[in-house]
Amino acid sequence: MDEAGPSNSTSSNGSSAQVDDSPQLEVNTPLTAACLSLDTQGQQDQRDLAHRDSSTWSLSEQSHFSTGLSVDDDADSALGDVEDQQQSTQSVRSSIYEYIEEHGRTFHRYKQGKYWLPNDELEQERLDLQHTVFTMRLGGELGLAPIVHPPDDTTESPPPQSVLDLGTGTGIWAIDFAVKYPSAQVIGTDLSPIQPEYVPPNCRFEIDDAEDEWLYSDPFDYIHLRMMFHCFRDHLGVMRSALAQLRPGGYMEWQDWLPILNSSDDSIKGTALEKWSRLYVEAGGVLGRNMLAPKRYKQWMLDAGFVDVVETRLAVPGNPWPKGKDNKRMGFLQMTNFLDGLHASTMTLFTKGLGWEPEEVEVFLVDMRKAIRNPGIHFYWTTVVVWGRKPLT
Repeated sequence: MDEAGPSNSTSSNGSSAQVDDSPQLEVNTPLTAACLSLDTQGQQDQRDLAHRDSSTWSLSEQSHFSTGLSVDDDADSALGDVEDQQQSTQSVRSSIYEYIEEHGRTFHRYKQGKYWLPNDELEQERLDLQHTVFTMRLGGELGLAPIVHPPDDTTESPPPQSVLDLGTGTGIWAIDFAVKYPSAQVIGTDLSPIQPEYVPPNCRFEIDDAEDEWLYSDPFDYIHLRMMFHCFRDHLGVMRSALAQLRPGGYMEWQDWLPILNSSDDSIKGTALEKWSRLYVEAGGVLGRNMLAPKRYKQWMLDAGFVDVVETRLAVPGNPWPKGKDNKRMGFLQMTNFLDGLHASTMTLFTKGLGWEPEEVEVFLVDMRKAIRNPGIHFYWTTVVVWGRKPLT
């Protein structure tokens, strides 16, 4: 087994939580809504970031974060070892019957402008690839919340019978969950109707905005969200809505990446990647989004009323720079994921948030693509997974 990065986990009382973070490479293969003004803490996050100089602006929290990734000195072989493992992702899609076009890509029309990324076929393939990266990083699991094995309990509990996947995207997480747990009824919601027509009988999809009033008639056992850090104006409000809709003892789980790129050494400093991270967070703040929201998930869940709240942080390599076949493959897939989504996300944020001209963005992205592919830059994404339980009484 190749080396895999250890996780950093803390429960709501600060104690250590054990999580198996070894990436299992049997592959399986999100997104949603948002905008408006930042809350007070979100504004403070933006100010903290703005006052960092170019040599120290990375989050101080990362100083104690153990990635478990070791640099492969034989960098030239990084891509050759994994290129032949790249798999195409295909699935039957329903028609995109409501959309708008911008910068040559299509976007959702319902709640137009609330979600920044496209909904076209290229984006759907990228979302399925992103799902693969997440499940690899979570050791082949769809989530880390103890929905079948409760804490301090060696007996196996029945799986959740009613599950909600907010921001389901292509629906691949919901479909995989429905296949894994055929007794569960799974609902996936999104702003775009891009989910497959043919799905398991225990899975269905709806067009909905999680920041609107929740009108579900029955409670859920498990509510899942992924890649939603840039999607909501009120994350805490969504958590409170979820708490009210959960059965006592039910779980809510958030899975996200911090859009702050770090490196295992100083190799990221002065690169386009470092500049992109800073500008990405800055642009999101101008557009009313707290791009550093995952840092607050744990506290917000406690504020909402959840108990047994646990946060785990895991590293995902940005390209195939680390040692180990499994880590290289994960890095290659994440590099592809980043490259495939780079133009759409950067063009939207930098033109609308920072006032850049499209031509300026295109020039900047030339340097970005070179940096992303450079195995000499040992950068990684921090995956933040937070889950909590609704009290029994």
